[in-house]
Amino acid sequence: MAYGESMYGLLTYSAEGGPQDGPEVHAPDLMKYLPEYYRGVPEMEALQASAGAACGEIAYALADSDDQKTLDSATWGLARWERMLGLTTDTNKSYATRREMIKAKLRGSGTTTPEMIRRTASAFSGGDVEVVEVPGAYSFEVRFVGTLGIPANMAGLIQIMEEIKPAHLDYSFVYSYTWWDSLRSLTWSGAHGKTWNELRVYE
Repeated sequence: MAYGESMYGLLTYSAEGGPQDGPEVHAPDLMKYLPEYYRGVPEMEALQASAGAACGEIAYALADSDDQKTLDSATWGLARWERMLGLTTDTNKSYATRREMIKAKLRGSGTTTPEMIRRTASAFSGGDVEVVEVPGAYSFEVRFVGTLGIPANMAGLIQIMEEIKPAHLDYSFVYSYTWWDSLRSLTWSGAHGKTWNELRVYE
């Protein structure tokens, strides 16, 4: 891993107001390692502050470089994962969304089977998924049984599905919603303060 890439991460992600998803920069206080008589000497304090900042940047670069090796902690290194898997890099998407796409692509590598499709869809929904083949219709259903409502990154899932499914098969999605009986515990005022979509996924 090039030092320049780690410095790019340092400059991009440690700047004030920038994304906070990675290690932090900690500049050590080097003055405490010097004799007491150097305290209060402006030139020495400025020198040690500069050296401490450089040490902090190096420590950050090492920690940030390690973070890129693991998908769940990678930030600027996600582009490498995407290149390896043939995915388009879109830095306008959140890290979570890009990691989701990468995980789904990894789970979808190899011969396409219902189990592979189930694992891929589970990576997006964060819950249990069932894949049900429709006999004689050359299609299958992806049922989100472990989560309520429509998963957030359906566009990403559809993109991955189009890449891994056999070309002759069609598919559809089936979503789970709250049963009306589940809402009986709500008071009228409690229900009135929620939107229709919130009620559909109320637990």
